[in-house]
Amino acid sequence: MRRNATGSGRKSKQELAGEIVGRLARRHSTAVVLFHHAVAERLGLGPTDHKCLDLLRERGAMAGSDLCAITGLTSGAITGVVARLERAGYLRREPNPRDGRKQILHLALERSPIQDVIDPLRKDVAALLEQFDTHQLTAIAEFLARATDLIYRHAALLRGETISDLGRTRVAERASSPHRSK
Repeated sequence: MRRNATGSGRKSKQELAGEIVGRLARRHSTAVVLFHHAVAERLGLGPTDHKCLDLLRERGAMAGSDLCAITGLTSGAITGVVARLERAGYLRREPNPRDGRKQILHLALERSPIQDVIDPLRKDVAALLEQFDTHQLTAIAEFLARATDLIYRHAALLRGETISDLGRTRVAERASSPHRSK
């Protein structure tokens, strides 16, 4: 019997979906996070700095406030990230032509040293993808695109819930505080 990618014989659609959601996606996510921590370490960056730089590569120039909104980091944290990336030569700030009080963050390098660090993995993944036909690659690409959108959406929901939950907790704490003025 031919074994599939999950290491077992034929499984039902429900079993495969359960395994993807329950184990494989979590395992993949952990491996990706650990890989990017290693990349950041190799480049002398923090993981947050590295991923903020990645967001600029993916989405293009943006204001620091946009980076705050995407990441959920505070403006103070983003200021530190930007300062470190600028000192390391990865980005530059330019005045916003529409609002002189704000700055737009731009990549400073045409080709980042990050590419040299991740290229071996990219080549290995490309070789792995050679084993799949066009139909399978289309399904993989669609899954990754949709799953990524879901993850971004759920991260935003979690941040919103956390902020909302913190607000409710603080209101409840103030209401039950013995030092509350009457």
